[in-house]
Amino acid sequence: QVQLVESGGGLVQAGGSLRLSCAASGGTFNYFNMGWYRQAPGKEREFVAGITWSGGITAYGDSVKGRFTISRENAKNTVYLQMNSLKPEDTASYYCNAGGVRLGVPGNYWGQGTQVTVSS
Repeated sequence: QVQLVESGGGLVQAGGSLRLSCAASGGTFNYFNMGWYRQAPGKEREFVAGITWSGGITAYGDSVKGRFTISRENAKNTVYLQMNSLKPEDTASYYCNAGGVRLGVPGNYWGQGTQVTVSS
């Protein structure tokens, strides 16, 4: 059973940066496509970023392109989300996901989420 644990969320001012981490255990991390999704209160879950198992291909939601960067370290079973130029509308719970058949399509494994709050 794959377990995902996110960390790195917090409160930041608009224009600031945060880096989220997602540590995986219990599965073959190196073969999983990984993704980040977010959900704000009263809104639907939104695709943020995805990365293929090799790290060779990445994809981003339109609202974060040019500001967020996803990366992974297979040796550490960890995927990262570097978030720059944060805006109040980025405020949400951010969830790590594993196992999607293609980027932007979530797999079956989810973390518990980490809260990101951006103040104006």
